[in-house]
Amino acid sequence: MTSRVGKTSVPTGSSFADFLDEQGIRNDVESAAIKRVLAWQFEQAMQKQAKTKQAMAKELRTSRSQLDRLLDPNNTAVSLETLARAANVLGKQLIFEIRDRRDEAPKVRKRRAG
Repeated sequence: MTSRVGKTSVPTGSSFADFLDEQGIRNDVESAAIKRVLAWQFEQAMQKQAKTKQAMAKELRTSRSQLDRLLDPNNTAVSLETLARAANVLGKQLIFEIRDRRDEAPKVRKRRAG
């Protein structure tokens, strides 16, 4: 929902993050989004290097089915160790960091007419 103030649209209401918090699903949604991005990045690196799933699994010393779980964007039950090993095989580095949460969207107070 937005309101027009002058020529500028000003968002009103809560942010998407607030909605996810209210539904109690923010952590699940964020985890799924991160895994989707990682799976996509692994797929892209494999394509760029013309590395087949079979070759990748062999270098990881794992099964093809385990690699399929790693590359499945919907499977969030993959260990950090597995993710790091896969990145290493592709000549990449997996980087994690913890940051303070910040407001995703500035909250705008409605002014009283007066």
